[in-house]
Amino acid sequence: MEEADLERVLSWRNHPDVRRWMYTTHEIDMDEHRRWFEGACKDPQRHLLVFESDETPLGFLNLQQLDDEEVGEWGFYLAPGAPRGSGRCLGVAALDHAFDVLGLHKISGHALEANERSVRFHLRLGFRNEGLRHDPHLAEDGVQHSVICFGLLRDEWPAAREASLEGGGASL
Repeated sequence: MEEADLERVLSWRNHPDVRRWMYTTHEIDMDEHRRWFEGACKDPQRHLLVFESDETPLGFLNLQQLDDEEVGEWGFYLAPGAPRGSGRCLGVAALDHAFDVLGLHKISGHALEANERSVRFHLRLGFRNEGLRHDPHLAEDGVQHSVICFGLLRDEWPAAREASLEGGGASL
């Protein structure tokens, strides 16, 4: 992700279909978004990537290497209106990058329990459900949401990858 991507990524993040599944659901303004981006760029363990298919930007990925450095946590979203199958392509490209380029041993992910699409997405990519977070997420609307924790190991990825994607022209 580059500074030139800020406006596009912010418009995706603020779209109601994306924003409703985030831990913070308020509409972010450009100043807040720019501060977040500038801070993230200073962190060598954080990797902000724009997912493209056939040179068309279709999604965003945040990979954060944790203190262990062999474990990473991911967050992602697609551009509203992205073609069907884009999520699967984003997931495969992201996990290839995490394991093959960054050399991570494990990727962790989280999804609000009510976000059934994200839960299915993680499971289809080969992630294991590692349980519910004991302290449910308190949304800005005051409603508590349980958070499902997922994990995928590098040595599990090759078989899961084969089952996840038939190919495609996706890149980060």
